[in-house]
Amino acid sequence: MIQLPCPLCGLRSAHEFVCMGEHSERPAQPEALDNAAWAAHLYNRDNPDAPVLEMWWHLHGCRSWLRVRRDPHSQNILGCETAGLGP
Repeated sequence: MIQLPCPLCGLRSAHEFVCMGEHSERPAQPEALDNAAWAAHLYNRDNPDAPVLEMWWHLHGCRSWLRVRRDPHSQNILGCETAGLGP
């Protein structure tokens, strides 16, 4: 079972969280992007063969957004921090 070290609640079961996918920085000027570029930003991901940075939401806990660095091969959590998007 995967457990996430929530910075606010401590070590919790992954069942309390919702994985929202890979983290990606918002473009500096999103209004300058055409539809194809905006769609590529929203939906295309690298899928690297290495640890990934993901956004997780602590739905059944403190309801904070977290940036989680996870190794997709071993499922080990390598780091976790608040994303500053929560209540």
